[in-house]
Order: sequence, then C-alpha cells, then structure tokens
Amino acid sequence: MLTEAERAERQSETIEIDLRTPFLKLSKDMKAAARLLSQKEARWMVDQYYTMQDARIRANHQRLKMEECGEPSQLIDWVGNTQQRFESAVKSALGEFAARYATGQWLQSQHGIGPVLSAALLSNLDIRKAKTVGHFWRFCGLDPTCKWEKGQKRPWNAFLKSVVTFRLGETMVKFSGSDKCYYGRLWRLKKDALIRDNEAGKFAPFAAQELAEKCGNGKMKDTKRKECWEQGKLSPAHIHERARRWMVKLFLSHLHEVMYRDYWGGDPPAPFIFEHPELGDHRHKLDPPLYEGKTYDGEPLKALYGEADKQK
Repeated sequence: MLTEAERAERQSETIEIDLRTPFLKLSKDMKAAARLLSQKEARWMVDQYYTMQDARIRANHQRLKMEECGEPSQLIDWVGNTQQRFESAVKSALGEFAARYATGQWLQSQHGIGPVLSAALLSNLDIRKAKTVGHFWRFCGLDPTCKWEKGQKRPWNAFLKSVVTFRLGETMVKFSGSDKCYYGRLWRLKKDALIRDNEAGKFAPFAAQELAEKCGNGKMKDTKRKECWEQGKLSPAHIHERARRWMVKLFLSHLHEVMYRDYWGGDPPAPFIFEHPELGDHRHKLDPPLYEGKTYDGEPLKALYGEADKQK
C-alpha cells in the first residue's frame, strides 16, 4: 500500500497523452470494403465488436477503481478511449454492411435497432434454413419445448440467445416510452396486460407448478419469486421477462416474413396457430412495421448468400 506522501507525489505527476491518436475513421475505400463483407466475415466482426466492448467496459471499471484509490489513471483512460474509437470504427463498418441489403435497411428503420444488431441478425440468421419462424425461435433459444439435456449438444445458438433475447429485447424496453419504438410500445402494452392477468390470479396453476418443482425439499431459498409463487402469482421480474420474450418472438416473426419475401419472393407459411383455430382465437396478425408500401433500394439476400452472381 502507498503512503499518503507517495500517493500525493504520484497524483502530482502529469502524463502527456494525445488522446486524439489513434483517431480511427473509416475512409471511403474502407466503407466500400465493409459493404462487401461476406456473411461469415460479418459474423466475425460482430463477435469482435462485443469482445472490444467488454474489454473497454473492464478498462473503464479499472480506471474508476484506481481513481477511488487515488492512483493515476491517465494511461488506462487513454486505453479506454482508444478502445472506444476502435469500437466506433467497427460499428460504422457493420452499419455499412447491413445497409447494403434491403432487409438490413428494414432492420435499421426500426427504432432501437442500430448498425451492430442489424449486422448480427443478418450474419447469424439464414432464411434458407428456416422455412418457418419456429426455426428462428428455436435457434435463438426461444422455444420452450426445446430442452438441453445433459451430454447433448446445445440445441440453440448461445450468442444469438444473448443478443436477441437480452440485448435487443432490453434495447426495445429502454425505448418503450418513445412513440417511434414500435416493439417497445407493444412490450409495454403486453406487460400491462400480464400484470392485470397476474393480479386476477390467472397464473396461479403455473405458480403452483413452479413452487412444487423448484422449491420442494428446500431446494430454493426465500426469494421474491418464491414469495410470489406462494401467493399464486408471478414475480415482477418474471412478468418483465414474459413480456420481453413475447415481444422478441413477435419481432423475429416479422423479420422472418421480411427475409422470406426477400429471398423466396412470396408469403411465408402461416403460423401453426392460424391453421388451427380450435386452439384459440389468435387470428389477429400484426404486419411488420414500416414494410408495406415502403421501398428499400438495397440488394436482395441472394447477394449476401453469394447466389446473385450464379444466376447471371
């Protein structure tokens, strides 16, 4: 540990660091190169972006800790600023990649979806392998019937589950107060409806089941969630997650429809529930926002998959 005198001496030292260098900005040539990224290359760039973001957050956390201890942190501050510049450059490149395609342009037209999320979805979801939206839901870990059994390969993409279910979902929640955020507003409406149903006791059977399975034989300590189950209700956090999950699945169904029309040139198969009305009244279909009547001048998905040139 440093003495007070040593700490004061270190604080009096100045380190001349030019935070303007390296100043990273995509040139016209680099922007053109970003537009030509393959699906695999874009997927790698998305991974790198989130890796750099995590590293920058750790650097900023370290800087705050050093400042609390009275340690000089100019160099760590410079590292954090440099990492942020790298992030911005990669973010800009991913935005150029996604904006090249009509589907990417539709994604970026949605309030709350920016360059990185649009590129992540384009580079990780392949409409050729998903004839129905259920394939997207399953791949993103949103199919409740899909279980990961011990010793088996994970049946969903862990990265996509994190990006779509949490990052994208919480971004829409963040902007839910804005009239521009279509999916955020739907999340708020769904959450309000779930709260009313919860207060009316409609989730009591589910709460009883969860209480028996997860709290039997003292397997779960006293928590807010357990307390709510004992009252025949879901916890506020559970309501939040249910509404977010519903909203994300709706968004994926819209994305699947946009991608399906782009690639296959027709309407996607009707959801299972619409083909079986005996299962309940779910006949009200919500169309993708900012899609019908809009013109997106980007390239088709066949260009992303390298199939456009083959047909010429």
